[in-house]
Amino acid sequence: MGNVPDFQRGFNIHGDLDGTGLKIGIAVAKFNLFVTRKLLDGAFETLIRHGLKEDNITVVWVPGAFEIPLAALAMAETGNFDAVVCLGAVIRGETSHFDYVAGESARGIASSSLDTGVPITFGILTTDTEQQALDRSGGKHGNKGEDVALVAIEMVNLLVGINDSMNEDI
Repeated sequence: MGNVPDFQRGFNIHGDLDGTGLKIGIAVAKFNLFVTRKLLDGAFETLIRHGLKEDNITVVWVPGAFEIPLAALAMAETGNFDAVVCLGAVIRGETSHFDYVAGESARGIASSSLDTGVPITFGILTTDTEQQALDRSGGKHGNKGEDVALVAIEMVNLLVGINDSMNEDI
């Protein structure tokens, strides 16, 4: 993220990581709060560090990962957000519940983004163990919340760049 490929042919469009003036929504699951709170902290601080004002970040709490797509869609449809960041943690148990929740959450988020044209980023950890979730929410594998916050900013700016380039005489 943020790295611009070295490709000098044709007309290249890239999104930058300047969040100044953007409004971002965050849909975060309360289930597995010991993980999702860390994801939220990482995402929120990353957005601030990249130019967003605290007042331009809205956090919506949902019961679990399965409910995230509907909340993200509702936020995107208001027209008040440039992007929505989705944060959750689905940790495998002994039943097939994990597969349904993880798959439907991913499908719902992708569908909501495509239907609205608003960048909606996927920050739902799908891990086999609690330790793997902790490792990816500020542990030895970084913080996925930070990563998807950066993706949200970059995608907003990329879409602006695409729109602007199509409205210019090239």
